Amino acid sequence: MALAPDPTNTFLREVDENLRRDQLRDFGKTYGGWIAAAVALFLAAAGGYIYWQYHKQQRSQQQVEQLAQTYTDIGSGKAGNALPQFEKLSHAGSEAVRASALFAAAALALQQNNPKLATAKYSQVAGESDMPKPYRDIALVRQTALEFDQLQPQEVIRRMEPLAKPGGAWFGSAGEMTAMALIKQGKRAEAGRLFATIANDRTVPDAIRARSVQIAGSLGVDASAALGPQAQ
Repeated sequence: MALAPDPTNTFLREVDENLRRDQLRDFGKTYGGWIAAAVALFLAAAGGYIYWQYHKQQRSQQQVEQLAQTYTDIGSGKAGNALPQFEKLSHAGSEAVRASALFAAAALALQQNNPKLATAKYSQVAGESDMPKPYRDIALVRQTALEFDQLQPQEVIRRMEPLAKPGGAWFGSAGEMTAMALIKQGKRAEAGRLFATIANDRTVPDAIRARSVQIAGSLGVDASAALGPQAQ
């Protein structure tokens, strides 16, 4: 014979359900407005972020097109407005566009026999901490090469010290300038050894390695074996 439900348990269950329903209703009255506002704010923020990303993409695309058009104009002999255009693009949001514009402006300045402006552009790239390191490194190398004759040897060595490491991307150029600065300081033996190291580094361009063999030899260090049988 089945037992009749306990009226006490049934009553407690009904009270519990009513209590939960009342709590949910009270919560909705108290915080409903805040929840709606939060949801609206989230949707607005998400929509704004998506729009901003789209706007950035469109803007970056336009800047790349402007940069390409300026290169085309220079190639066609229409370089008259190129520097102002590069200057405008050097303030672009995209780091790649900014760096490209600054490097192009420096190259054009050199072509127009304006090394002071070129140096300033390279210095600008080298000094911007938000630029990717490879851009800053090559800019510092080129800036130092242009300023080499005006700099004290120790300043050249200081600038190139992080880059004059065997196997590094800029070891050839940075190492050469460091070695030449050492010669200016009268440290010929140390410079000769550095040139020999450059000559033996297979990651360094062949032209720089060949030149380093010759300079090392003039300093009393035989590095001819670095280029193999053809150097003999």
